[in-house]
Amino acid sequence: MAAHTDDLIAYLDASPSPWHAVASTTRRLADFDVLSEHDDWSDLPARGLVVRDGAIIAWAIPEGSPAHTGFHIAGAHTDSPGLRVKPSPDLDTVGWKQLAVEVYGGILNNTWLDRDLGLAGRVVSLNGSDVLVNVAEPIARVPQLAVHLDRGVNDTGLQLDPQRHLTPVWGVGAGRPGEFADWIGTCAELDGRPAWWELCLYDLQGAAIIGADRSLLTSARLDNQLSCWAATVALAAAEPRMQIAMIVLNDHEEVGSASTTGAQGPFLGTVIERLVFARGGSREDFHRALSASACVSADNAHAVHPNYVDRHEPSHRPIVNAGPAIKVNSNQRYATSATTAALFQQACEQAGVPWQVFVSRNNMPCGSTIGPVTATRLGVGTVDVGVPQLSMHSARELCGVDDPLHLAAALGAFFS
Repeated sequence: MAAHTDDLIAYLDASPSPWHAVASTTRRLADFDVLSEHDDWSDLPARGLVVRDGAIIAWAIPEGSPAHTGFHIAGAHTDSPGLRVKPSPDLDTVGWKQLAVEVYGGILNNTWLDRDLGLAGRVVSLNGSDVLVNVAEPIARVPQLAVHLDRGVNDTGLQLDPQRHLTPVWGVGAGRPGEFADWIGTCAELDGRPAWWELCLYDLQGAAIIGADRSLLTSARLDNQLSCWAATVALAAAEPRMQIAMIVLNDHEEVGSASTTGAQGPFLGTVIERLVFARGGSREDFHRALSASACVSADNAHAVHPNYVDRHEPSHRPIVNAGPAIKVNSNQRYATSATTAALFQQACEQAGVPWQVFVSRNNMPCGSTIGPVTATRLGVGTVDVGVPQLSMHSARELCGVDDPLHLAAALGAFFS
């Protein structure tokens, strides 16, 4: 258990952007053959993977299985809410050098204040090649206004305008246009400025086990790189017998999944179709395979908050270290049905791990996941599940130390 927790911490710390999460996943699937979407897949490996920007799909095919074999899919997402650097970021404000940033997803604004921020993502050179970059040093900070200049803040609450109040400082003096581009080009070891970039600011404090009883895990990006790690670990160890074991780690879930790498895009459906055809199947076999498939959409759930117990449905309050929660919403914000819930419950019991149920209050709408999107696009029965956590969408989140292992074990049983 300790070794797995150490590996999860290493995964989180090495994955400050979606593209780094894909690289972390690929390293853990070192015995899987890497395919390109541009290549001919007629010589299909039994254990393979394909990467598309900040998303990855990997699979393990049972020996001798026919082309219409169904898929057991574990889905998660590589992206997390945060601050991203704009294309023309250089600002010079009353003697401060600042970076223009765009809010990505539904962040908790105040959690980004007064943190030492690094920078990670990818830059694209003039020849079109992209390079991962991770500046794991404190290069920026969003300073909060002193209480002396906002005397009522503790009574009225902190009000932050994302345009005016979340702009980080990254130096002093007279800034100049192109200064950031020159700097990041040097960091990426390019010959000159990059043509473009996709860069995330991130909290440099690493993942850690906390609590006097060592029962809690705190980190950035638990939502949803924890689920990415659990799916990866489960697939790496999988020896499927009846269904093809598959993981899909999509990008852009936090902003609606509508992209070439998001769950609304064709990536998953295209890969499944190619796997069926590469194994001698027909269009009929493709549809037969989908009808025999199931998906676990793994995205963290809301643990009951000790300071806000009234925000939770009284009989559906997940607690940490008590297993993954099956997420239910009759209005289809989650894709769980009675049959898919029973399927995941069976996997938990087979793995010997506990499970719980999460339902939102009627007067508090819930979020959504890739689950309903995947179910709608492919017609595959899907269950939404997640590790219970606190501080969701904070720059730093909190969960139980046992639950990531519970989820990985349940997904392993689902694959088998």
